[in-house]
Amino acid sequence: MLGSKFKCEFSVGEAIGQLVIWILLSIVTLGLALFVLPYYFVRAPLNRTYLLDRDGAKIGRVSVDVDFMDILGHALVWLLLSIITFGLAYLIYWPAVIKRLLNAATITEI
Repeated sequence: MLGSKFKCEFSVGEAIGQLVIWILLSIVTLGLALFVLPYYFVRAPLNRTYLLDRDGAKIGRVSVDVDFMDILGHALVWLLLSIITFGLAYLIYWPAVIKRLLNAATITEI
């Protein structure tokens, strides 16, 4: 797999669609949706990423599978930390989410 590269096919249109949905969810839930948002914001482009061989042919697909209960448990801990730290913990929450998603990522053959 030396010389392999990743290629993300997540489009700007998909990103805008996600943004609109999450703005609406944030309004409806009075901001509580923002604590699960990082999981879905980061997971979407990762799930549209492919592993390419040296010639540029797709040889694998990145797949990130985390269930909602894992997300909710992690988000609740960080919600409490964010309340205690007046929102500062939310800045550390994003890298923690990215780490959890990358640790859950697998590459499946195409």
